[in-house]
Amino acid sequence: MSDILSPVPVPALDAQAPGISRAIYGMPMFVSLSAVDLDATLGWYVDGLGFVNLFTVPGPDGRPALVHLRRWQFQDLLVRPAAGPVTPGSGCAVSFAAVYGEIDALAERARAHGGGRVEGPIDTPWNSRDLTTVDPNGYTVIFTAGRPPELADQEFTDRMRQWNAEQSIER
Repeated sequence: MSDILSPVPVPALDAQAPGISRAIYGMPMFVSLSAVDLDATLGWYVDGLGFVNLFTVPGPDGRPALVHLRRWQFQDLLVRPAAGPVTPGSGCAVSFAAVYGEIDALAERARAHGGGRVEGPIDTPWNSRDLTTVDPNGYTVIFTAGRPPELADQEFTDRMRQWNAEQSIER
């Protein structure tokens, strides 16, 4: 992990995930997904992965035309019904920040929900703990949490600090 400040909690065994903001704001980044089975997709993200349904925009026929899901602030997904078969891009994945203490429980929750695929969690060589999920449409969504200092690879941490120093990046 980096020494650069972030709104993501500092890695620690007792770090707490921020609450879900229901505020409406200009989103600096968001993901739009097309879903063949809207109910299965929404169930996966809400019941399986802990997103909330911020709001639903009905279409002319009264069925949802757009569903705005959110996990943490700035972790927004816009889900739309697909007009036909969905073929996710090869090698494309969306990653969301998480805190270390929630990763294992999130994996268990998603596995218990079913309807998608869950791989991990695993500890990466770059000092994160990652959970890879695949939604009912085949989209890959990764949750990544910084490992707390006592569980981090000190050699990697030292290399990142050295890199920051070489780039004149101060904390």
